[in-house]
Amino acid sequence: MSEQSPNDQFLAVERTIGEIQHADGARLAELRVDLLGRKAGRLTQILRSLSSLPSEERRVVGLRANDLKREIESALASRESEVASRKASKQVADLTMPGRSAWRGAIHPVTAVVDEICEIFRDLGFTRVSGPEAETQEYNFTKLNISLDHPAADMQDTMFLSPGIVMRTHTSPVQARTMEQYEPPIRIVVPGLVYRRDAFDASHAPVFEQIEGLVVDEGVSFVDFKAAIDFFVKRFFSKTTAVRFRPSFFPFTEPSAEVDVKWGDGWLEIMGAGMVHPAVLENCGIDSERYTGYAFGMGPHRITMLRHGIPDIRLLFQNDMRFLGQFVE
Repeated sequence: MSEQSPNDQFLAVERTIGEIQHADGARLAELRVDLLGRKAGRLTQILRSLSSLPSEERRVVGLRANDLKREIESALASRESEVASRKASKQVADLTMPGRSAWRGAIHPVTAVVDEICEIFRDLGFTRVSGPEAETQEYNFTKLNISLDHPAADMQDTMFLSPGIVMRTHTSPVQARTMEQYEPPIRIVVPGLVYRRDAFDASHAPVFEQIEGLVVDEGVSFVDFKAAIDFFVKRFFSKTTAVRFRPSFFPFTEPSAEVDVKWGDGWLEIMGAGMVHPAVLENCGIDSERYTGYAFGMGPHRITMLRHGIPDIRLLFQNDMRFLGQFVE
């Protein structure tokens, strides 16, 4: 117990109370313990000393101590509220600043094109399927009638993960897997990412979307193929868009064709296609004497550029809201 008289102790407490109105959060906590702490608080010590005082003095000291306790608690509560309010006000935005409009989310233009293409072919009975992006050389090349000494299998074109395992260079491996797993009739569309060792420039990207289509059934002819592609072009571009088929070569189709659409004063290629090579059918366990089919592949990034007049493919890979905001409906 302190050797000071109760009056001296009260004066010391009152002087300390004066600090409360200027204290910050940390100091407020110290003052609360210093004045009201259960073990060593100054007011607590005064109250504990009451039993040693004469009865008349005990009553006076007790009343004064209780009054001080209420004063201290009120001062602490008031100052703590003030400090909390001031802290909160610093976290509130300046209401005088102009408002900022909220960003609206939207489907990426390439994703929108992929979905639209798949929806058009769905109306022709195609099912949307997917497959692994890391593939074996067998499914990426051999099954599709592409020998491993073909330029497409060269290290300059293909990303190898390990011996015999590559990042798929096209979505055609899904065609081979589907033909192995299901019996004809088969009618699928396969969107997905593909990987090439290409430079990243205005017209090329090392990773990009591709969409493959495959039909296998009895009696499928080149006429069926042309009709399906013409239907797609008329639905995707316009009813008046002209389409032409130019002879070409792909290891997995025979005959092969490149498909162009009339755009302005010229023609623009939109896909490679053709009748499924009999060797591909046989490699996948399908009787090429009984079944025929057609396949096609197109790049949604380039079709998106064509539709929206985008001059540089790299814009489609950047998160620039000034650019992407143009496609928010």
